[in-house]
This record gives sequence, structure tokens and C-alpha cells, in this order.
Amino acid sequence: MRQRILVLEDDKILNRLLVDQLERFGYDVAGRTRWSEAERFIDENEPDLLILDCRLPDADGIELLSRLNNQFPIVMLTAFASVENAVSAIKNGAAEYLVKPVNIDELEVVVKRALENAAIRREHRFLKSRMSHAAPMVGNSPALSEVNRLIDAVAASDMTVLIQGESGVGKELVANAIHERSSRSSRNFVAVDCCTLQKHLFESELFGHEKGSFTSADRQKNGLIEGAIEGTLFLDEIGEIEGAVQAKLLRVLETGRFRRVGGTRDHVANVRIVAATNRDLSQMATSGQFRSDLFYRLNAFVITVPPLRDRQGDIASLASHFISNHDFSRRVEKMLAPTALSRLEAYSWPGNIRELKNVVERAIILSGNSPVIDERHLALPSDLGPMPSASIQPTANGFFLGLGQEPTLEDIKKAYLADLLERHAGHRARVARVLGISERNTYRLIQKFGLGE
Repeated sequence: MRQRILVLEDDKILNRLLVDQLERFGYDVAGRTRWSEAERFIDENEPDLLILDCRLPDADGIELLSRLNNQFPIVMLTAFASVENAVSAIKNGAAEYLVKPVNIDELEVVVKRALENAAIRREHRFLKSRMSHAAPMVGNSPALSEVNRLIDAVAASDMTVLIQGESGVGKELVANAIHERSSRSSRNFVAVDCCTLQKHLFESELFGHEKGSFTSADRQKNGLIEGAIEGTLFLDEIGEIEGAVQAKLLRVLETGRFRRVGGTRDHVANVRIVAATNRDLSQMATSGQFRSDLFYRLNAFVITVPPLRDRQGDIASLASHFISNHDFSRRVEKMLAPTALSRLEAYSWPGNIRELKNVVERAIILSGNSPVIDERHLALPSDLGPMPSASIQPTANGFFLGLGQEPTLEDIKKAYLADLLERHAGHRARVARVLGISERNTYRLIQKFGLGE
């Protein structure tokens, strides 16, 4: 696809000359002589580069530069060659600077350099994000081999994928593996945690917003969809998004287009969408908690990630991986004693891989200068005795919480939260209202106590 350039120059002859020359260089070029005309063009067709005259009949070029430089690179045009003008343009965000009369060879070099530098900046942001996401899928159990088989089958296509699995099983690793094995692997992998973004900001973060679309929107902002352009957008915990956002996401999947908040112009969403959930979306769709049409779109290709208790053969490999790749003290090379490994393999891991990682990293610290991690360094829940059984019964004055032994405060919190989740069929918003806390904090408590579906 040819890169699009907008030339905003009030001299009609120079404007035509620049447009013709840039088209010969292979660009898709449009010319405008007034800001009012250019503004309409930008609203309908976002350019890759703007060539902007410093002085226009209906606007000040330097002022426009300050407003627009965060949207696309800008090359400033001026008839007044001076160090002061050049410094002013660069300080206000200009990518390059050209003096009239424009030298054609210089025009080609400057435009090419501005576009290449913009691409380098995007690539830099991509590589930084990629460093934080590129983690291996460790293990060779039959259960994990089946997951890898499904990843290989779907990665080469652009099909939407739904990843299902309990909390802590590594759904984001699966999403990242799909991206890395796809033709989009050289572009961004953008992960969005649908639980942690505030509800009133979620739509703006995902789709972006136009200037003035709400009180604090003092400038136009690109959303995460645009950050993932030509790459992969990973929507974690998609079952938590509200109905209005579900409808807009469905439009993206059906038409490949979206609008920023407060905008009227459609943008192309050239992204692959991978979603994940630890909830039963089918049941939620049946009960009206989740749009059934969106569910059927997401459900086109499903990968179910097995819990760690079904991957016992991978526990040794995972533990060794965490020992070799922890990001704190590395003074002593560590290894697991056979008895310690046996204990790890005998445990049921309700918190899955996330829980195993925490236990191993704690054991590394507790083992101090010893090169061997043994049983006494493993802080598994069984070391604390059995979890007291709990019963909660309504009474005339409220609720009675019965526990099998003298509980800790954490025991009481976990027992009460588990009871509320059961009473309200796992509906987090209702549980949050009962607890008097935000849904986001409720989600964190569910994760903390290993009570996810």
C-alpha cells in the first residue's frame, strides 16, 4: 500500500509542483491550499505525512504543528530561512524542515527520512513491548502438545481465536504464541486486560478518542486497536466488558472498521483479535450477560488451555525454568531436591502455573545460600494445615459464618467470598455490590484466593 502524503501550501503553483513530484516518487498525494480544506481531508483520510506551510491564509502553521505532530510526522515549509525559524519548528515537533524554493532532490531525501524515522519510532515501541511479552511455553506433556497443535493449525490464518482456561494457566502465553507463529509476528502484540481498565475509560483506551469528545479529552488520542495495527490485539478476560463495548467490538469483527469515541470517521482495523476468558461465555450468552452474536463470532476457533493438574509431567520443566529465569538474586545456582519435586508433583495447584511460579520463587529466597531447594523450603498450603470448612447461614439478624477451626482473617475473607460467588452464580458485579468494593478489587480477591472459574 502506497504511503499517503498531504501537502498544505497556499501557493497553488508550488502546491501542484510538490504534488506532482511526490507522485512521481511513488506516494499517494493530495494537495490543499487552506487549513479548512485540509482539516476536512484529515477527518476523512489520515495521512502518513503532512507537508505544512508556516504561513496560511486561515491558520498559523506553527500553531497547527503543535496540534498535529502527535498524529503523524510533519515537514515544515517556509520562505524565510533562518536558524530561529528552524529551531522553532523543531521545538514544536516538526520531523523535518524545507526552505522555498524547494530543491527536488532535497524534497525526496527529506520526505523519505521523515517517513523512515516515524517507522523506526513505531518499531522501537514495538520491540519494547515485545520484550515484555516474549516468554516460552514450557513443557512437552500430551495436554500441552495438543495446545501447540491447535496453535500451529490456526496461527497462519487471520481467524479470531478464543482461548479458554482457568486463572493462571498461561492464556496470554498461548495468545503470544499464536502471534509469533503468524504472518503478523513482525508487528505489535498488544495485550489488554479487560478487568483492570476502568469502565468509563475502557472504550476510549480501546478505540481512542477525538479532541473534545469528553471533558478531559484535550487532544486526539489513538486507541489500542491502532497500536496493534497489522499485528495482534489480545483481549484478556473478555467476559468482563460491558454491553456497549461488546457491540462496538462486534462491529470491528464483522466489518473490520471502528470509530474513535466522539468521532464520525471510520478507521480500518487491520488487526487480528485473540480473546481469552476463564468464564463460561456460552452460559453467559444464554443468560443474557454476554452478547450471543459476539460469542458466536469469538467461538469460531477455541483453544482450551489445560490446568496444571492435568500437566503433571510438565511440573519439573516449569520449576527448572522458574529457577533459571527468576529476576532477583542469582548468587547461587539452584536445583530442586528429588523429594521437593515429588511434593510439587503431588500437589493439585488450584492457582495453576502462576501459583507454581510463586512457590518456586519463594523457595529460592528461603533456601538462602544453599544450592539445593528441599521440602522445607516449599510453602505449600498443606504446610499450614487443612483449610477450615465453612458454612454461611442466614439468621434473623444477618448471617452466621461457621468454621471448622479457629480461622485467620484471610480464612474468613476467602470463605465469605467463595460463598458469595456461589450465591450469585459467579457474577462479579453483584458480588462487588454486596462487598461494597469495585469490581476490579473483587477480581483481584478472586485471583488472590484462587477462586476463579
